[in-house]
Amino acid sequence: METIKFDQLVDAKGLACPMPIVRTKKAMNELEPGKVLEIQATDKGSTADIKAWAKSTGHQYLGTVEEGDVLKHYLRKATGEEKEEKLHPHVVNNEELQAKLANNEDILVLDVRETAEYAFHHISGAKSIPLGELESRLNEVSSDKEIYVVCRTGSRSDLAAQKLTEAGFNKVINVVPGMCEWSHPTDILSK
Repeated sequence: METIKFDQLVDAKGLACPMPIVRTKKAMNELEPGKVLEIQATDKGSTADIKAWAKSTGHQYLGTVEEGDVLKHYLRKATGEEKEEKLHPHVVNNEELQAKLANNEDILVLDVRETAEYAFHHISGAKSIPLGELESRLNEVSSDKEIYVVCRTGSRSDLAAQKLTEAGFNKVINVVPGMCEWSHPTDILSK
C-alpha cells in the first residue's frame, strides 16, 4: 500500500470517546487550511465519531486505514471559512431522563455507543444502534416517540441527535453527560 502523506499527527491511541475528538479539534485549530491530519486511535467508535465531526465542521474526511489494532483517520482542514461546530439544541441531563423513565413515559432511549459498551452497562429497555450504523438503521427508530439519545459522555449522542433531526425525526433529545455519570440502575451482561 502507498504511504499516505500528512502534515500533522494526533496520537489518540488508548483513549476513549470523547478524547480522540478533543485532541483532533485542538490539532485542527493549529493546522493551516488544506493541510492533512492523521489521527491514530484504538477506539473502534472513533471512525464514526471522526466522520460525523468532520461533516459537522466542514472539514473533509479522507478515509481510515486499519493497521492491526490502530485506526489511522485522515482529515483535510477546510479551506476558507470552516463551519462553526453546531450542537444539537435539545438537551436534558441524566436526572431528567431518569424521571421520565420512572414515570413510565412512552419514550425511546437510543444508545449509540459501540455494542461492547452497551453489553456491559446500559439503561434497561434502551435500543442499541452504534453511531456508525445509525444512517443504515434509521428504519428501526420510531418516529412517533420522543427519542432520548445517550452515549458515554454526550458527544456521540449529540452527533447522532443531529443525524436523526436531519433525517426528519423531530422529537430528538441529547442526554448529557450520559453513561459515564449514570447513577441509576442499569442492565449488564450476565454470564
